[in-house]
Amino acid sequence: MADFKLIAEPRDEFGKGAARRIRRSGRIPAVVYGHGGDPVHISLEGHATMMALKHANALLEIESTDGSKNVLAIARDVQIEPVRREIEHLDLIIVKRGEKIEVDVPVHVIGEAAPGTMVSQEESTVAILADATKLPELIEVTVEGRPAGEHLLAGQIELPAGVELVADPELLVVNVSEEAEMDTESDADETDEETAEGEETAGESSEGDSEGDESSDEE
Repeated sequence: MADFKLIAEPRDEFGKGAARRIRRSGRIPAVVYGHGGDPVHISLEGHATMMALKHANALLEIESTDGSKNVLAIARDVQIEPVRREIEHLDLIIVKRGEKIEVDVPVHVIGEAAPGTMVSQEESTVAILADATKLPELIEVTVEGRPAGEHLLAGQIELPAGVELVADPELLVVNVSEEAEMDTESDADETDEETAEGEETAGESSEGDSEGDESSDEE
């Protein structure tokens, strides 16, 4: 069963002007392709599509208003306007039940590492191979209690049943290191030295001015 059902309207107008008109009407221009068929150009209801795509690798059932057979698809390429963060165009790839496809799955880090450590997530996603109708939305990895110096490689991630790792098993995903500490004592010492040097310079300048005044009086 699909995660979301989207109603598609066929479109026969193309180009930037046509795309702008579609977006002004509250819809999103898209293209559906895959499994040897010709690409099909459609438009999708904007709000419903955006809500569906908040879920990574969501399985979409595309129902066309022209009576075409419904297809299952996942988003392959999403073009987003950088300022308003609105979807401008969407590529959908058709999938079939039972087939395995390769996708990038977000990695979500949970837990607290040992005190005095800093956790760095080096990779936000990992590539996997899984049934098109059972794609994980995310993969959780825990750093609970991990001490400084430990790290987590892609090959060490526990994957759901039926999911295979495609990424390099040696890919560094999470690193735990010692928390950087500011040397406040050294900074304070440097500040004291600078203050002392400034006072000493000021004192020398005052002495020089006094000697100059005395010379003037003698003349």
